[in-house]
Amino acid sequence: MKTKVTEMFGIDVPIFAFNHCRDVVVEVSKAGGFGVLGASGYTPDELEQELRWIDDHVGGRPYGVDLLMPAKVQRDVAGERKFAIDQMISAEHKKFVNDILDQADIPPLPEDQRDEIMKELIRHVQVQPEDAEVLLDVAYQHPIKLVVSALGAPPKHQVERAHSMGIKVGALAGNLHHAMRHKEAGVDLVVAQGSEAGGHTGKITSMILWPELAEALDPIPVLATGGVGRGNQMAAALVMGAAGVWCGSIWLGTRESNYTPLEKEILFEARAEDTVQSSHVTGKPVRMVRSKMSDAWAQPGAPETLGTPRQLILMREPMARIERAGDRGRDYMNPIVGQVVEFMKKETTTRRVIEDMLVEFVQAVERLNDIVADHVEEV
Repeated sequence: MKTKVTEMFGIDVPIFAFNHCRDVVVEVSKAGGFGVLGASGYTPDELEQELRWIDDHVGGRPYGVDLLMPAKVQRDVAGERKFAIDQMISAEHKKFVNDILDQADIPPLPEDQRDEIMKELIRHVQVQPEDAEVLLDVAYQHPIKLVVSALGAPPKHQVERAHSMGIKVGALAGNLHHAMRHKEAGVDLVVAQGSEAGGHTGKITSMILWPELAEALDPIPVLATGGVGRGNQMAAALVMGAAGVWCGSIWLGTRESNYTPLEKEILFEARAEDTVQSSHVTGKPVRMVRSKMSDAWAQPGAPETLGTPRQLILMREPMARIERAGDRGRDYMNPIVGQVVEFMKKETTTRRVIEDMLVEFVQAVERLNDIVADHVEEV
């Protein structure tokens, strides 16, 4: 396949895979696509280990990293940054989330270990601009070919720095305004993220957003995302002007995914209508599987969600409690996933996902060619 992005990166197929698991990144790149590691959430030392492992296993194939680079965040208060929980979060908010789990008989964290557990969890909250800077310092020590901003337009100095090293820069956009800000920053590609996508999303559906951004940004290539997990969807994206697709949710049910067996089980049982957009996990709208926790935050009388990073920090303890409770916490789990969960029914492999997508893509193109050929003959 030949598109602007396959030529830009020297890859065989225009399938970009976003995932926080290094195994998925490697498998996609080795299969001819382009793996992108979700680097936010890693400490610098952890990211160094992950990228070193990818370098050793990817066989010289290109890959990239994705980071949160929010333009506006609530700054941490003075004191031990991120760990000053009592200063940053109201007692009302902490009581609200803990009461939900107490009433469900989900055990609290061990009292003698709680402080250390919380410090370790909060240490992985990487959403401040300075966090991204440190992680990029690590990433630039490796042969990455792309860095993507998942939240906000990338700072111009980082775009210039990446370009000086021959590294391309991309950014996710949920509307035309965001996309034009990315263009002004000098990005090399834009990921048009429809509201069907998992994780942080906007409100515009893929069918509207993809062609709009493809036309507005030309000649900058656009990757289509939001509900993409099958080959016929990839064909539709290319027909609407995209140069490739960016897939995230579809890899979560694979053998290589770092989702737990219980989380995968929840995904395989979910339908598209079981996903919701909620701000209760990060403070920004995130598409996930609906649960009793997301329902509680949507009820009248629930406190307003805090901004980033406070909401992230607030939810670290209840999420740890839910995870530790195992099956008892199942109804309160919110696996992050898009509406493409509709097509995820059992565990498969990353390579099989790509193979199936390519077969379906060819079939979709052949159907379109037949339709066009029949019409031409009639004319």
